[in-house]
Amino acid sequence: MKKSPNIRSLAAQAVEQVVEKGQSLSNVLPALQQKVPEKDKALLQELCFGVLRTLSQLEWLIGKLMSRPMTGKQRTVHYLIMVGLYQLMYTRIPPHAALAETVEGAVVIKRPQLKGLINGVLREFQRQQETLVGEFANHDSRFLHPSWLVKRLRAAYPTQWEAILEANNQRPPMWLRVNRQHHSRDGWLALLEESGIQGFAHPVYPDAVRLETPAPVHALPGFEQGWVTVQDASAQGCLPLLAPQNGEEILDLCAAPGGKTTHILEAAPQATVLAVDIDEQRLGRVYENLKRLGMKATVRQGDGRYPHQWAEGKQFDRILLDAPCSATGVIRRHPDIKWLRRDRDIPELAELQSQILNAVWPLLKPGGALVYATCSVLPEENTQQVAAFLKRTADARLTETGTPDAPGIQNLPASTEGDGFFYAKLVKQG
Repeated sequence: MKKSPNIRSLAAQAVEQVVEKGQSLSNVLPALQQKVPEKDKALLQELCFGVLRTLSQLEWLIGKLMSRPMTGKQRTVHYLIMVGLYQLMYTRIPPHAALAETVEGAVVIKRPQLKGLINGVLREFQRQQETLVGEFANHDSRFLHPSWLVKRLRAAYPTQWEAILEANNQRPPMWLRVNRQHHSRDGWLALLEESGIQGFAHPVYPDAVRLETPAPVHALPGFEQGWVTVQDASAQGCLPLLAPQNGEEILDLCAAPGGKTTHILEAAPQATVLAVDIDEQRLGRVYENLKRLGMKATVRQGDGRYPHQWAEGKQFDRILLDAPCSATGVIRRHPDIKWLRRDRDIPELAELQSQILNAVWPLLKPGGALVYATCSVLPEENTQQVAAFLKRTADARLTETGTPDAPGIQNLPASTEGDGFFYAKLVKQG
């Protein structure tokens, strides 16, 4: 009989790829999940996400429990110990099972001689757990975020920064979007209740439903038939501002994985939509989403800074620009962002956003509307970006979203709310 793979060693390898090699967890994890039985996929994900969520605490603990760090070829063992510590602190896995499986992971990564070391460190942690956890509660790393990001959030949100950090460290709620072409939201909620799942309507966004507890998509009524899509509530907030109409030409820029493209077509099925993204691989997801929902859009690979390469001289009634950003509003969904981003990325991203805004504004018809959106909570990418654009663009006028002095609407992450997200709606005069 084929032996089951060691989940702990796979989790350690995934975290090492993220932290040491700068790989995104969403690129690393799917390949590793292919190696494990269906029943173990959720555990592998929980260990990877959990370790990255609490990385600074686990690093601090290892520093306390070991006299010198693991280096070179033994580095994977460092992350294996982290996986062990995370299980002991944050999961309901019985400690003896967590220890045994983690120690066994050393054999899988071809470091059997270090089994005793791993076992010793984890047992020492068990002995000192209360003292160490108490000590960490007063340490600079207690916010579980890099110091540069804590500093930026403190400056931007003097009274809310701790709540933002706290929300980032939680598991995210599961939000869905009901396809209004098939059911009203209330009608679909009734079907959901019949299937034994509790859901709640969002107070503002008309298609959004939050599940009381996350559920597999195959348990959702009509998922395969396109009745419902997994999409965060804040991402759905773009649509009411864009207000697409049948018969219009609409550009969805930076469109992958296609959640907003399909939302536009649910609201305006006779609109002509061009979905553009720079990432060829992620465009595959746009095609998949369109296919599942039985929709048609033109999909192109292209760079937002160079519309002459993909726009074919067209102008649009509406443009949705979900700009490339720091993704600091979606950390609870992607905890690796905390460790992949650098402080220096923020001005570089702001410059890129500025270039894309300048490049696509001429594609908007007079009287047309552009919605600028990011999943960031940093002012440089949001209010400051839009204020600067309004200053340099004579025919741009802000509407429905703030004032020229404080442009846009900023959503912040909260436990039963959507992710951190920013929107500004600009209309072209003339």
